[in-house]
Amino acid sequence: MDLETVADELYGLKPEDFTSAREARASEARRAGDRTLAGEISKLRRPSLSAWASNLLVREQPEETDALLRLGEGLRRAHRDLDGAQLRELSHQQHALIDALSRQARQLASQAGHPVGEGVQREVGTMLHAVLADPDAARQWAGGRLVRAFDQAVGFPAAADAGRPRPGDAAAREPTPARPARDRSRAGEEQRRRLERARRQADDAERDLTARQEEAAAADRQAQDTQAHAHELEQRLAELADEIKRLESDHHQAESAARAAREQARAADRQVRAARRRAESTAAQVKRLIGPEQGRTQGKRRGER
Repeated sequence: MDLETVADELYGLKPEDFTSAREARASEARRAGDRTLAGEISKLRRPSLSAWASNLLVREQPEETDALLRLGEGLRRAHRDLDGAQLRELSHQQHALIDALSRQARQLASQAGHPVGEGVQREVGTMLHAVLADPDAARQWAGGRLVRAFDQAVGFPAAADAGRPRPGDAAAREPTPARPARDRSRAGEEQRRRLERARRQADDAERDLTARQEEAAAADRQAQDTQAHAHELEQRLAELADEIKRLESDHHQAESAARAAREQARAADRQVRAARRRAESTAAQVKRLIGPEQGRTQGKRRGER
């Protein structure tokens, strides 16, 4: 048993089964004398619902996982190269694939016996956006062992403009009449201001989205912890109920044994009294028989004298 094997097993389980399985593996390592491994196993954290659903998607759908990773590589390359045409094509694929995969993650969770809501589906979608934009996030996601959603939303710069033609693109495709330099300068300045304003608005919207997602994730984690605690209490109640039943059975058996013992004691006492009476009666009979015999013996002795 090693940490990689144990971690791969645990992060394939449903969240409510994670803690008990983790403790079982840690105990197994301690019994085997490997306290270091036991400590490392105990440090493994239970995944949030969105992280679990995302891990499930990676494990159950390897082909779709590879497709998303390839799309991310293409999008990052297109952004680096400022390839507008490629960006527009890949951005369309991005939205369609993320929408399909987030729905699929929700379906897989339901099939695994732990249905999740739309909030978890949206959080999975946000994680998939991060996977496309950030190679580090992509590596973590592809491992299938996420513990929680990424700390903040990761997106492509100027994503709001990726699907729209840039002014330079339009000029390159369709020549326009020459304008005075002053007009071109004012138009360019106005265009830059609009672009900067749009980017600021996009940044504000993304920060607001991140804040709302963090609030939803915190509420989701609290709900999971509360559900886990309720489940533990339910198990404890079941154990106590079984213990009460066992004690009631033991008490019933003890009372039955006590009644039987009292009956045996009373029977033995009756037998003792009966034996005493027989002994007394026999002793009296012997005494009566001895009396005449002693008289004859004494008379015989006087005659001999």
